[in-house]
This record gives sequence, structure tokens and C-alpha cells, in this order.
Amino acid sequence: MPESSNPLPTTVLSGRRILLGVSASIAAYKAAPLTRLLVKAGAEVQVILTEAAAAFVTPLTLGTLSKKPVLTGFLRDAAAGEWHNHVELGLWADALVIAPASANTIGQLANGLCPNLLCAVYLSARCPVFLAPAMDVDMFAHPAVTQNLTRLRSFGNHVFDSPSGELASGLSGPGRMLEPEEIVVELERFFGGTWAR
Repeated sequence: MPESSNPLPTTVLSGRRILLGVSASIAAYKAAPLTRLLVKAGAEVQVILTEAAAAFVTPLTLGTLSKKPVLTGFLRDAAAGEWHNHVELGLWADALVIAPASANTIGQLANGLCPNLLCAVYLSARCPVFLAPAMDVDMFAHPAVTQNLTRLRSFGNHVFDSPSGELASGLSGPGRMLEPEEIVVELERFFGGTWAR
């Protein structure tokens, strides 16, 4: 009798193509469990890691969890002229999730700047975009950041709530990245048609 396989349970994220953008924040370590949870839910995950974010979490970790090479820059092989096509990536995805979204990345996206592959993909994406801000309490409360988040919402992007709690600086307040489990639940609600925002 053949051994029975135990496939992953079917969820509303099964077969969904998720681009996970990771920007430079201490909260970048949460990208590892987020990747694992998305894959466990049946999603196909392609990670885009900014070069600065690679100081916080390694491509090896995220590539192992996503089962795909992590993209960190425009060029795949500079000598051969091979590059990562941001337009194709933007068209491929069912959702772009930027978690953590640092103050720097939020500012770049809100103003149409394109210094890295993640921002280029964002500007090319036709899919829903979700951002999980992560920064210190005073940065999060700064009028420039508040204005940038308002502007991103006005573009139709979805900004997850940033819960209060202890931050890496030792201060306490809003600015924490939404926990990976909660991000997955929000995405399930969105794709399941029960999104209430």
C-alpha cells in the first residue's frame, strides 16, 4: 500500500504569488517567520531584500525558507548583462507585502523614488500593496512619516496598523511591525473577501 502524503491544508493563500519586500529595520528578523507562515499557507513567496536590510537578515535564511533565491539588487550577473526584471515581478505578483516598511522606504515609495529593486517593483506593481511600518516611536509620530503614510493610502495601498509596545530603542509606543501571524490573517481576510478596511 503506498504511503499517504500529508499535503499542506488548502487556504485562501494557496497558490497566491506573494512578493515579500524587506527593508532595513531591526524588525527585519520577523521576515523569516513571515516567509515560513506564508509558504505553510500554500503561497509562493519571492523575497526582495534591500541591500541595507541584508545587514539585519541574510538572503540565505530567507532563500531557504522561501525555496527561491532572494533578490537584492537590479543585476543578477553584471558581467553577463543579466538583470532582475522589475516589471515582470510586478506583473507576476498577486500581492506585494513590504514588511518591515522602514521610514526610509515609506518616504521613497510615497515620493516615487527608485533607488533599489524593491522601489522599482513597487512602482511597476499592478497588484494590491500592503505595508507593515516598523520604526521607533518618535519616527513613527513625525509629521513627515505621517504624511507619507497618508499619501500611500491615498494611492490605494493598504497600511497595516502599527501596534504599541516595547521598541528596540527601549522606548515604548506605536511603531512596532505587526506580528507575522497577524499579517497572514489580514492577507487571508483580504483574499477571502472578509477584509473590513
